[in-house]
Amino acid sequence: MKYIKEEAGIQDADGAEDAEFSSALIQQRMEAVREQLLELPEDADASRRVELQLRIAGSLLDLERKQEAWDTARAALDLALSAQDWEQAALACDILFRADQPDSLAALGQGVWLAVTYPVDPELTVALLDHIVDETPDDADGAAVAAATAHYVTDLRAKGKQREDLTFFTNNMLGTVARRHSQVQNQEQFDAWVERLELNDPAAFLPRLRNVVDVLVQDEWWFDRDALQRNLPVN
Repeated sequence: MKYIKEEAGIQDADGAEDAEFSSALIQQRMEAVREQLLELPEDADASRRVELQLRIAGSLLDLERKQEAWDTARAALDLALSAQDWEQAALACDILFRADQPDSLAALGQGVWLAVTYPVDPELTVALLDHIVDETPDDADGAAVAAATAHYVTDLRAKGKQREDLTFFTNNMLGTVARRHSQVQNQEQFDAWVERLELNDPAAFLPRLRNVVDVLVQDEWWFDRDALQRNLPVN
């Protein structure tokens, strides 16, 4: 899968020489993308510019240059929002979260809001929700709500092989959360847990996801979500 995978790059290298080679290769590829960005005409499509900026930010993240990755992805986010390119805006938030900076949790919350609200790639949506699972204490309901939403989004948006892969992944998410949240060990216990937390009812768990997002973002919203909500085809 594209977004749900172990980190690639330097961490995967065996030994100092391999790490140095990996770093050099990432640097080389990043410079090639920077050349493409510089060569774009001023009237180039904004989404293409954002795409290249995010590729650079991803490379900077692989190189552990996290502050630079943050700065690059943050600029790309603003441009993506202006262009109403919601998928790339959500991807920018994913990179901002992984850059591990003071406002990274706020970035995660905003990325989740965008990815759930708009019909972006379901794998990216699931990846962002999986970050919430990782960041949530074992005994808190937020992870369960995130896992249920991931499963719901997969059912709504994914098709074919992607649907098969994401369904397997989100089923595992739910099972893992159930075990750590309530020591669930079998199907009967799992079904009771889902019923008790209303994880089978989107009308119940989606408003709770909004509360989780509010806790992550606090007052650090970088866009007017209420205005965006009003402009949706169905409010």
